[in-house]
Amino acid sequence: MRWSQYFAQLSVCATVLMAPFAAQAATEDDPWESVNRPIFTFNDTVDTYALKPIAQGYQFVTPQFVQDGIHNFFRNIGDVGNLANNVLQLKPHNAGVDTARLLVNTTFGVLGFIDVGTKMGLQRSDEDFGQTLGYWGVGSGPYVMIPLMGPSTLRDAPSKYVDSYTQPYRYMNDIGWRNSTFGLNVVDARASLLDSEKLISGDKYTFIRNAYLQNREFKVKDGKVVDDF
Repeated sequence: MRWSQYFAQLSVCATVLMAPFAAQAATEDDPWESVNRPIFTFNDTVDTYALKPIAQGYQFVTPQFVQDGIHNFFRNIGDVGNLANNVLQLKPHNAGVDTARLLVNTTFGVLGFIDVGTKMGLQRSDEDFGQTLGYWGVGSGPYVMIPLMGPSTLRDAPSKYVDSYTQPYRYMNDIGWRNSTFGLNVVDARASLLDSEKLISGDKYTFIRNAYLQNREFKVKDGKVVDDF
């Protein structure tokens, strides 16, 4: 359950810039728009009046090197899920790189606060169980807007539960520590996307839907997306 899913598609600029041209195709993938739009409005309101101001405050008071370290720490945790899904997708090279990144960053990178792996040329994957299902031929299904979680699809939504087993929160018994760590992850993810959301133009719901669907296709096909334009 990560708020970064709201704007994760914005981190791939090329995909975002292509999104407005995919309006017709995306509309066909959104038969539940009448339900999705009110949920999006609710999510956007929560983000505007709660999460975004907190993220802006965090970015303002936290030194950049500390922000970078925290961001790297959570990315290192995310490499566990990348490794698991690369194994499930039978990608031994990527799985090997994920393993090397985890070992190097967790040890020499001080639990991941320093991204030593990238500096060594070990490029990070970005995989999840929804992509794994897509890799094996499972269609995305209709577009779905999930309360407090953001855009998804009928395939990707339940996959988030599977992905939760590769995240530490499920295994943290101390509720206070678990909630604090999760909250910091959410704020860090939102803060890292403050600049990216400036790319949004036109109808916000449509833009985010199109960008999300384009980005998911891009990831499932490992960047091998057929140009329909």
